[in-house]
Amino acid sequence: MLTYDDIGTGPAVLLVHGHPFDRSMWAPQLMALPAAGYRAIAPDLRGYGESPVTPGTVPFSRHIDDLVELLDHLEVGAVVLCGLSMGGQLVMDFHLRHPDRVRGLALVDTTPHAETEESRRNRMAMADQLDREGMKGYADEVIWKMVSPKNPEVGAVVLQMMLDAPAAGAAAAQRGRADRPDYVESLAGATVPGLVVVGTEDEFTPVPVAREMAEAMPNTTLTIIEDTAHMPNLERPDTFNTALTEYLDSLPH
Repeated sequence: MLTYDDIGTGPAVLLVHGHPFDRSMWAPQLMALPAAGYRAIAPDLRGYGESPVTPGTVPFSRHIDDLVELLDHLEVGAVVLCGLSMGGQLVMDFHLRHPDRVRGLALVDTTPHAETEESRRNRMAMADQLDREGMKGYADEVIWKMVSPKNPEVGAVVLQMMLDAPAAGAAAAQRGRADRPDYVESLAGATVPGLVVVGTEDEFTPVPVAREMAEAMPNTTLTIIEDTAHMPNLERPDTFNTALTEYLDSLPH
C-alpha cells in the first residue's frame, strides 16, 4: 500500500506528484483544498517518498493499479485527478484505463505525447545514471529547470526533495515512463471538464505544449502562471490554488 495523506471532507481530489518528488510537493494544496470544501488525497508513488521501492522497471500500469488500490481502500469511487509532469501523465493513463472513475482532469506542466526514440534513449540513460550515481548529479543539473531562478527559496526546498528521493525507485519509474503510450486521442475523447496549468518559464513542457493539449480536450480551461517554471503549485501557490479551486467549484457535484 502506498503512503499517503488524506485530508478534509467533500468531493475527492487525487494529487499525483511528479518525478523525482513526493507527496510533500502538494503541501500548499493539502491546506487549501480542505479549506475550500474538498478532500485532498496525496500519495507517494511507488519508488518515491515513503512508499515501497521496486527496483528495475515499474510500468505505468503498476502505478495505476497502486492508485486504484488506494482509492478502493479509501472507499473513493469517482475522483478528480490532478497531476504534475510525470504525475500528469499518470493521470492521463488512469483516465485511459478507468474513465468511469474520473470526474475531472487537472493537468499541470505535463505532455500527452509518447517519447520519441531519442527521448526514450535519454530517459533510459538517465535511469541508469540514477542507479549508478544516486540523485545528486541529476538534481543539481535540473533544479533551475524545475523551479524558476526567480524563486530561490522554493528551489532550496525542491532540491532537498529531489536529493531525498530513493534513486532506485526513481530509476525504475523512469524506465516505465519511457514506454508510456500517447494520450492525445484519449484526451480528445474525454467527457469530463479539464484544466491545464503551465508556468511561463517551463522548459520541460513549455506553454505551446500546454496550449495544444488544452485545445485538444473538450471543455478545458488553460491557465498560464507567470514567473514560474515546472512547479507553479509551489512557486505561486495562491495563484495555482485559485485556478484549481475555481475549476473544482465548476464541476457538477
